[in-house]
Amino acid sequence: MRNLQELTRPNIWSLAPYSSARNEYSGHVAHVFLDANENPYNAPYNRYPDPLQLEVKGRLSRIKGVPAECIFLGNGSDEAIDLVYRCFCEPGKDNVVAICPTYGMYEVCADINNVEYRSVMLDDQYQVSAAKLLAAADSNTKAIWICSPNNPTGNSINRAEIVKVLERFDGLVIVDEAYIDFSSEKSILHELSQYPNLIVLHTMSKAWGSAAIRLGMAFAQKEIIDIFNKVKYPYNVNQLTQEQALSRLEDTVSVDRWVRMLIQERGRLMQAFAELPVCVKVYPTDANFFLAKMTDAQKIYDYLVEKGIIVRNRTRITLCHNCLRVTIGTKDENSELLGALRVYA
Repeated sequence: MRNLQELTRPNIWSLAPYSSARNEYSGHVAHVFLDANENPYNAPYNRYPDPLQLEVKGRLSRIKGVPAECIFLGNGSDEAIDLVYRCFCEPGKDNVVAICPTYGMYEVCADINNVEYRSVMLDDQYQVSAAKLLAAADSNTKAIWICSPNNPTGNSINRAEIVKVLERFDGLVIVDEAYIDFSSEKSILHELSQYPNLIVLHTMSKAWGSAAIRLGMAFAQKEIIDIFNKVKYPYNVNQLTQEQALSRLEDTVSVDRWVRMLIQERGRLMQAFAELPVCVKVYPTDANFFLAKMTDAQKIYDYLVEKGIIVRNRTRITLCHNCLRVTIGTKDENSELLGALRVYA
C-alpha cells in the first residue's frame, strides 16, 4: 500500500477540521451546557447529537468484533462512498476502478466529484479476475470498488480474487458487503487487520430492517477512519437515528430470525420462479434478492406495476438484458407475485 499521506488529497491531509462544541470538553463530565447555542428546552432533542456516535460504535464493536476506533458511521453507506472520493481522489486527475454491473452510487459519486470511473466487465458467470481489475489501474488509481454480494447480480465475488487485489494493489480496496448477512460466505471484515488498504462497508438497511434510519458503516484502519472523521460534517448522524440504532442492535435474535426466514423464502421463490413460463433463467444469489432473466422484462414489469406489485427492471443495465431484480418479501407478498405471474399472458 502507498503511504496514506500519498493516497490522501493534499488539501485534506493538511485540513484543520471543524471543532464542534461537544468535542472540546471531551474527557470531562458536564451537566450544564451553555456552549453550543442550543435551546435549553425540549430535552433531549434540543441538544446536538454525539458527533462521533461513541455509544453506537461501542455496541457495534462488540457485535462486529472490530475496535470502535476502526468504525465510521454515516448517513447511509452512500456517505462513506462519497467520502472515499472527497478524501482520496483529486478531481480531474485521479481515477477509480470498479466491476460492472454493480451498485450505481460508486459511479454517481465519481461523476459528482469529477473523478474518472473505469469499469471492468464481469464474465458470463458474473465474476471477475484480479488481473483484469489490476490491468485497468494505473499510477493515478486511488481505489478499487468490489460489491460482494454484488448488486444487481446477487452473487458473491470470488474471495481469492478479492484477496489478490488487496495484496497487489497499492491503493484502497473497498468491499461493499451490504448483503453479507444473507450469504454463506464469511465476511472479509474478519481479515481487516491483515490489510491496511481495506475498507469494508456494512449497513443497517438490509438484514437489520432499518433502511428508514439511514445508517451506514465503514470499517478500516484507524488512520483511514480518522481522515473520514476529519472531513465529515460534524453532526452527520442525528440523535433519532442513533437511538433507533441502539434499540435495534439490542435485538440480534430478531435479526437472525428474519435472515433465516428470508433465506428460506428466497429458496422457495427462486424455485417457483424458475418454473414460470415467462422466466428464462434464475441466477444464483447470496443476497436478499435474485436476478431473473425473463421473456420480456419491460412488459412483465409494466404488468406487475398495474397489479400494484413493484420489482426492479434491470434490462437496461449492462449484462442484465431482460432481467428483473426481485427482492424477497414476506411469504404472502411473494405468493402474490407468483400468483400474478402465473396468470400473465
